[in-house]
Amino acid sequence: MKQIKIVLLLLVGLLSGCGNEQTPQEQTSVNEAETTVLETKPTAEDLYAEAAQILFQSRKIDATLYGLSEEMVGMRYADLVDDFSPESEKQLRAKLRDITQQIKALNLSDGDVQSVENQQVMASITRYFAGDVNFDIGYIDVWMGLSPFIVNQINGPLIDIPKYMQNDQKVNSVEDAQDYIARLGKFDQLVGSVQKKLSHDVSKRWIPTKVTLRGAENYLKKFMAAKPQEHPFVTALETKLKKVATIDEKQRAELLALAAEKVEKVVYPAYQGVLEQTQALMDKARDESGIWAQPNGDKYYQDAIVQLGDSNLTAEDIHQIGLDEVERISKEMDEILRSQGYSEGSVGARMAQINEEDRFLYPDSKEGRQALLKDLNGYIVEVTKKMAPLFKSKPPYDVEVRSFPVETQDGAPGGQYTSPAIDGSKPGIYWINLRDMKANPTFSLKTLTYHEANPGHHWQVALNLAQDDLPFLRRIAPYNAYVEGWALYSEKVAAEIGMYEDDPFGDLGRLQAEIFRAVRLVVDTGMHYKKWTREQAITYMLEKTGSAESDVTAEIERYMTWPGQALGYKMGMLKILELREKAKTTLGDKFDVAAFHDLVLLGGAVPMTVLETKVNEWVESQK
Repeated sequence: MKQIKIVLLLLVGLLSGCGNEQTPQEQTSVNEAETTVLETKPTAEDLYAEAAQILFQSRKIDATLYGLSEEMVGMRYADLVDDFSPESEKQLRAKLRDITQQIKALNLSDGDVQSVENQQVMASITRYFAGDVNFDIGYIDVWMGLSPFIVNQINGPLIDIPKYMQNDQKVNSVEDAQDYIARLGKFDQLVGSVQKKLSHDVSKRWIPTKVTLRGAENYLKKFMAAKPQEHPFVTALETKLKKVATIDEKQRAELLALAAEKVEKVVYPAYQGVLEQTQALMDKARDESGIWAQPNGDKYYQDAIVQLGDSNLTAEDIHQIGLDEVERISKEMDEILRSQGYSEGSVGARMAQINEEDRFLYPDSKEGRQALLKDLNGYIVEVTKKMAPLFKSKPPYDVEVRSFPVETQDGAPGGQYTSPAIDGSKPGIYWINLRDMKANPTFSLKTLTYHEANPGHHWQVALNLAQDDLPFLRRIAPYNAYVEGWALYSEKVAAEIGMYEDDPFGDLGRLQAEIFRAVRLVVDTGMHYKKWTREQAITYMLEKTGSAESDVTAEIERYMTWPGQALGYKMGMLKILELREKAKTTLGDKFDVAAFHDLVLLGGAVPMTVLETKVNEWVESQK
């Protein structure tokens, strides 16, 4: 512990009394008197706040996403960009590991249950963000923890930062606009740091697959396709400026011209540089689809199973669970298909047949896309009303449906959710991928909406964000199995409250979504553990789900880039269902599902071991 030296410089009159003189020795003694005092140990709250500052001072654009105050981040950051260089990443991970040990060392044995839980979860969160100490590759992602490839087709600084700036950076004044433009002017630094990290990883023989790099190449080209003045960076700023009454037309034109200049002279050259670096890597890139082909890839995957699947099971065990779940769900789907007159061929083949029927497809046009978005909003309103009896607490943030930007949609998933700003200035956003309208048949969209919006991701994330008595990192905790497990569990809840009543095809869509997640267990472990090829995984998913080939291909390429992430959905759902059934069996008539949902949601996202302990203690208290 640090020591603080306090020098006591006391006035003669105060020490000896008025009129009394000191000897030279006494004067020296007084002037140099020192008391060594141990610095007050940091409290749990101090360490939790410091942990958030460590993370967000390195991830300033994510602080923009959440709308964090300068006080929470510990600095002014609106005009700054992030540094992903190997040196910066190493420093961030070291700080996170250090704060983890400090949090673990807290003596909270006399604390209440909430204090002990905070300590346990916060130590877990900081470890999650720090990544495995044995791997210095990839980069730290505020949602995913250690993300293995800093340049890829689906996430990373080159994709996420532009999206967050365009959608989440506030522009309410000229100064805000200048901050936005200043960030654009620093993109050479940002992208340069990404290039250094990519080179560092390649030097360790940690190289993405050719498929991943081709996806990144495709994105980078599309990112630079527009004229600078028509780039989303500029058009997004224009939209923001039009809402600021204090900025006149002349000022707006000047600011937009500056933004376009930064895009042309800074952003585009930087992205061109990383595009050329990506293309030059193509000959070195791996052909193998799984992480097993990377140095110590088997160990990396087992850590991903623990962190993202929240499981200590082996890859072999998880693979078998997936096979069993695929078989079970296929039987349920077969029953509905037969009842609707579809009896020939495999379940996947029959689903593919239905997917081609015009009655289930929106027109592949602007009007068709607008109609789809309108329907999604209607589903949100409908389910929110009907789920009320099962949920006591309601999030204070709104949710909005948007389609993915064209330049990112090829690598993006079918749906995705991003958090609201902490101050409510931005709603939660449910993103829908409209690249291929056949990938969005009408019978599938209810389920996707319940997963991404209510009672799924938005309901859970927004409720967590509203728990201001929790440490901030707990309010945004991204535990994959909990977060995705809850969203998949929500699809089942929607069925239980009658959202598919008199809608057999909608229920079929729900089961197709569930088997999709079961298949993920099979193909993720297949590629990363059993050494399946990309083509094997695509074929298996097509055969079992009958989903659109474009959707399946994008999904498999996503799993190649994010080893282990796809495991969280089914593993998390199965655990939540197990805990609910255990509580229901034990409590009988005393079981209150609304109270159970509050218990699961209001403590924020947690590791499944923590959730199990909470449910068990709650069950005992209800007896």
